[in-house]
Amino acid sequence: MSELFRTCPRSGLVFHKPAETLIKLNAVTAVVFLAVGGILGLLVVMTRWPAVHLLSSELFYQVLTGHGIIMLLVWIIFFEIAILYFCSSTLLRSRLATPRWAWLAYALMLGGAAITGVAILQGGSSVMMTSYVPMPAAPHFYLGLILFAVGALIGCFVFLGTLVVAKNERTYEGSIPLVTFGALTACIIAIFTIASGAIILIPTFLWSVGYISEIDPLMYRVIWWGMGHSSQQINVSAHVSVWYAIAAIVFGARPMSERVSRTAFLLYIAFLQLASAHHILVDPGVGTEWKIFNTSYAMYLAVLASMVHGLTVPGAIEVAQREKGYTNGMFEWLRKAPWGNPVFSGMFISLVGFGFLGGITGVVMGTEQINLIIHNTIYVPGHFHPTVVLGTTLAFMALTYFLVPVLFRRELFLPGWAKWQPYVFGFGTALMSLFMMGAGTLGVARRHWDMAFSGAPFSFEFGGAAYMMMGLTGIFGVVSVIGGAMFVIVVVGSLVLGKKIEDKSEYTTTRPAILPLGPAAPAHHGKGFVAPGTFVLALVFLATFVVYYFLNWMYLSSVWPMN
Repeated sequence: MSELFRTCPRSGLVFHKPAETLIKLNAVTAVVFLAVGGILGLLVVMTRWPAVHLLSSELFYQVLTGHGIIMLLVWIIFFEIAILYFCSSTLLRSRLATPRWAWLAYALMLGGAAITGVAILQGGSSVMMTSYVPMPAAPHFYLGLILFAVGALIGCFVFLGTLVVAKNERTYEGSIPLVTFGALTACIIAIFTIASGAIILIPTFLWSVGYISEIDPLMYRVIWWGMGHSSQQINVSAHVSVWYAIAAIVFGARPMSERVSRTAFLLYIAFLQLASAHHILVDPGVGTEWKIFNTSYAMYLAVLASMVHGLTVPGAIEVAQREKGYTNGMFEWLRKAPWGNPVFSGMFISLVGFGFLGGITGVVMGTEQINLIIHNTIYVPGHFHPTVVLGTTLAFMALTYFLVPVLFRRELFLPGWAKWQPYVFGFGTALMSLFMMGAGTLGVARRHWDMAFSGAPFSFEFGGAAYMMMGLTGIFGVVSVIGGAMFVIVVVGSLVLGKKIEDKSEYTTTRPAILPLGPAAPAHHGKGFVAPGTFVLALVFLATFVVYYFLNWMYLSSVWPMN
């Protein structure tokens, strides 16, 4: 069984049987957790909506803890493990290294997630995802996270082992493909992230059972954010890889410059985790020199990498479209793109939303001085919803629409829903995020159950605009959840009720042919930029960034008036 392969007649992809089973299992488990996290997210939204205010304070923090852990860690990392196996075994036409270890990784991740979930449901562990000490959770809350992290770490090593197997058995020519290179970037960042989590969560677990008397809160925050925010950098590397993959799948697009794209991924490894700094810029636990370096020079190099990907992915699509004859005007290549195909529309909405909403606001939050006026306001989740939800989650949804027929050999259930789902989900999430950031700019607290501080000894009354922003956050949060529910229904329905595809491919012991070198992008000998439409869109992005950046400096100047 371990040496059985099949070739998908629809896509030409080669699946190693144990890898195919594990990809399916991790992906399906991820979607189940996405559904659970979405339900919890709806409860959070309906409570922060002032006119509804659904949950009690105790229940709200319990639900918020579960929502954060499931959506920021469990759903995404399960799906990312599936992507790692796909990018190594399938894309390189290689057998998966040590399938038994991969099964152990899955069991540890599932068991760890279940243990932490039980701790949250039992009460007494409503410490939210950050679980800041000295606020304690039950010991099995930390134990579950540790087991989950160990499982994910094993999955990363299985991925690295598969790369070694593919190299030794010469299943491909030349360098690994760019998509696999991006997955390797995500894997390296994941190992750093998990190591940071182990360094702080293992002592915290021992503290929770009484073996350690004290955990220093400042030390905890600094090290924990090495895991908490770096986990998002795994997501960035993974969903950028998905962008490149979908550009190739839908358009046959080739990177404008593989060398430049690979360099941008390398910049992620060196600098992207330093974005964790924006969570601790008001902390005395790190020095001024460290803050200045991380919010200037280092951050600019991480931003440069994302801007490279933001230019090269749509640029590669534009070049591919122009080669097919869509050369009339600046944007015919974009107008004639397959907007009814959820694989493409989900990817492109993810790209635009991540860049304009997540990227620009991330740079603003990472500026030491501006950070002071939005730190710990609801602006913070207003920023990471475009990154984690609009960027990563929607990109993973788009890839799923491709994998359901190819991997599960089922036609999509409710294809009309699938066509509209990226728009409903993207529209709802984008506007929810915008209004959250608007409310945060007006000072609404990030985590407080009641923005009105009802019954507090020192009350504060927000203006009507803040209540309006939070009301609109609630409305479009519901729209976002509806879009997420549409995805879950389509995927689950496809697996259960979808029409079986007549796929006559069989598993055989015949080794697949060596993956040949991909064709190079054609040389451009004409005048001007090879992708002028993309260049114009990049200028629009730059102008938006400049305007918004200096608007925030204006807001800062109003906080400290000079007399």
